Amino acid sequence: MYAVVRSYSGQGASEVFDLIEQKAKDVESLLSGVPGFVSYTAVRRDDGGVTVTVCKDKAGTDESTRRAAEFVKENASAPGNPPAITEGDAVVQFSS
Repeated sequence: MYAVVRSYSGQGASEVFDLIEQKAKDVESLLSGVPGFVSYTAVRRDDGGVTVTVCKDKAGTDESTRRAAEFVKENASAPGNPPAITEGDAVVQFSS
């Protein structure tokens, strides 16, 4: 498994999470179609938030990052700060 964390803060970050919340079904459709997709979580903070995508391999998380950037570009009213990206092999993953 491979995971990517996109951390949004600063200009436009709150709007990104408003969009994710308002268009949750669109985001689900967009990301669940990524080859090797496993899971997606969005966590809001006071200054923006983080999203976590887990896929079977790096190619999947790369595609999810590309699609996420496209979604923000197409739906946000103004360009904001790009997210800080942290990625790597998932060592442990639990779910119920």
